[in-house]
Order: sequence, then C-alpha cells, then structure tokens
Amino acid sequence: MNKIGNNTANSEVSTLLVLRHRNNSVGIVQEVNQYGNLVDVLPDRNKSDTVIRVESSEDSFLNFYADFYHQLKNPAEYSFFKVREYWARETAISLQNYVESSSDEERKDLEKYAVAIETVETFRNKKYADREASVVNNDFKDDSSVLRSNFNYRYQIENVPWERLAEIGLDRKKLESIGALESLLTGYKTPMLIPILLRNENSINTIDARLQLRLDNRGEVLVCIHRVQDRPDFEKMFGGHRFSKEDKMNLLKFGNMGRVVELVDEATGELVSSLVSMDRLTNELISLRMDFVRIPQVICGVTLSSEQRKILREGKRLFVENMLSKKGRLFSATLQFSTDKQAVEFLFDRILKDFRKSSQEEWVYEVPTMFRGKYLRKWQIEKLIVGETAYISGLISELGKKYQGYMRFDKETGRILFSFKNPKKK
Repeated sequence: MNKIGNNTANSEVSTLLVLRHRNNSVGIVQEVNQYGNLVDVLPDRNKSDTVIRVESSEDSFLNFYADFYHQLKNPAEYSFFKVREYWARETAISLQNYVESSSDEERKDLEKYAVAIETVETFRNKKYADREASVVNNDFKDDSSVLRSNFNYRYQIENVPWERLAEIGLDRKKLESIGALESLLTGYKTPMLIPILLRNENSINTIDARLQLRLDNRGEVLVCIHRVQDRPDFEKMFGGHRFSKEDKMNLLKFGNMGRVVELVDEATGELVSSLVSMDRLTNELISLRMDFVRIPQVICGVTLSSEQRKILREGKRLFVENMLSKKGRLFSATLQFSTDKQAVEFLFDRILKDFRKSSQEEWVYEVPTMFRGKYLRKWQIEKLIVGETAYISGLISELGKKYQGYMRFDKETGRILFSFKNPKKK
C-alpha cells in the first residue's frame, strides 16, 4: 500500500471509495489512523490530497484489503468500492449524485458492487495452510514462529526516512543483509535487536533496539526506536490496569498475559477491551485493542472450531495436534495470540519448559474442556484434574472412523495424553 497525491494519479493502480452509512457521504480513502478511525477526502476538493494506492491485481488488492479492513474500529459503518485511481474523483462524484437521488431500497443495490470482507476472508483462508507451513522451519528452531498474513507492504522504499536511519548508523544495504528491511516495510518491528548509534552533546553511544516505521499525524513516516528495557515494573499501573500475580507469571513465562482486560485509551480516556503481551527482546509491554485481534480459521492445515478460535481470541493458550509442517510432518504445539506480533504464535513444549526452568515458581495448567474436537464431560475433567485416567469414546479419525481410548493429563506440559490401551492394565 502507498499514498500518492491526486495530481499524479496512475491509471494502472487502484484506490478505495467509501460510502459512510451514517450520512450517505462518499469520499476517497486516505488512511486508517492509529485509533482505527477512517480518514477520507471529499471528491470535490481542489487541493491535492494523499489517497490510498494499491496494485490492481486480484491477489494484491484482496491481501491489502484484509489488512486495511481489520484496522478499522467500526468497519460496519462503511461500504468500500475498488476503482482505478485515475478515475477516482469522477467516479466518487457520480456515486455521490446517485446516492443523493436514489431511494433507500435502490441504495441497497450498491452492496453488489462493494468489496465484501467475506470474499476476502474466503480468499485468504483458501491459501492460509500453505502460508502457515512456510512459517514453521524444518526443525522448529524459531522460538517466535508467527502466523501472519502475506499482505502488501505498508510502506514503499521511497517513503523510508533514510536520512534518519543514517543518523543512527543504518542504510538500506545493511538492513537487507540482516533481514530487517521487509519487516520495516510491512509495518512490523524488526525481528532482531539492531545495534544503533545515539548521539549526545559530547558522546556517541551504541545501544541495541528494535526499529519500526510509523506515520505521524501529518502523514510523515517516522522511525520508532524500541530500546531494551530491564524487567517491566509490574508495580506500576499499565493503562489503568494493576497486574495480578498471575498476570506477572504469564507475561514472564509465556510473553502473553492470557486474558482480556479493560485499558484506558490515552487519547480518548475511554475504557477499551485489550490483550497485553511482552516483547521478549526488549521487555516492553504492548497492548492491542480487541477490535484488531483476528484469529484465522485454518492454522497449518488444521481448521479451528468456533470454540477454539474463541479461546485464542480471549488470549488464552490452546494446544493443537496434527498440524502440518513445511516438510509435511505432523506436529503439535501450544498456540497463543501475541499482541507484540499481532498474530497467533507457536509456543512449543521445549520453549514452555525453558520458561518453567527460568522461574522458581510452579505453574499450574488448567485441564482443557475439549480434546480432538470433542467436548469433555464433567466427570472426565474431574478425573484428569486429580491425575486419574479417563475413558473417552466417540472420537473421529481423519478417515472418518470412530475410535476410543484412554486419556490422562500431563501437568508438566498442559497436554492431554491419549492411549488406545488402559495404562492401568499390564
């Protein structure tokens, strides 16, 4: 995605028109600001304004639109229309004239021409399994493997403030060589700590930090520097939230707090339902409002049930079996949503064990309410809680055949272990 002045409109790229349902006004989309509000410009304005610009190919546009739509605070308030940038102003004026002269019933026909998010999500889900498989490397060596959509770059090379980067000792060649440039262009933080120069009046110091590109209120691209901090001060309130003992344990052990909390929005003062995670490289706490928490339907070839997606959306951990790796091998892992990555991430068993070894406090897992797509009965959960073996039937194999067996709960990993034979019998 890029933004460009109307006076340099290109007939080969597309942009978005927006119809605001509240007042039936038509505009040309500029951006979504940091608070999730849509910014657009009226088509009859003579001054040059920046508008959203995206490649017209189907794949490029649908991937862009999914990212754009999910940034909106209240997307249901709008309808969006894809048009050629070159004809955007004329088309917007014509659309406004139609809206003003038509009845409510006639305006409903416009939905046939609007870009539907359902179409976009269908497109993304169809290709999601391949993208997820490419994230998991051969030996699962990446502790921060993340499930992320392959949308267009949010920033273009020419938009990057290279002069500012030069001041801290970086250039394009170095960013490309260490594999950091693509993350910057997509709007994410660099996946690694980078040594940068900080100049004071009388000295130059080198510090480690993660970098990120962001837009300021004037639409200028800035370089944000995320320095490495000491352990977070959990005694301080965070957005009006006071951390409980369990909150601290979750953040230190897993990097994610694991529950939805109400945080105060600094700009508006309103309470916003949010998730909280910790940047494992810088120890910075990051919150994300629930409006922006998106859980995919398919992860590494496994279709999640609505209950499983709800668990992940609420920030809780979810153990998923029989996912497909890049090499075509089946593997299992614990998943959890990370606000730092703004996506679902893998927490493999060995990582969880490392977290437990790094703390003297013992972590207590909860017994899952579902196993292999089947809800557990109360008596089964009670047996698993006290360490007993529980019988389960009615399970369905990948070939559609029913089978049954015995379960027990592993408190060390938080997993339910299955066996066809009763482990109590020799």
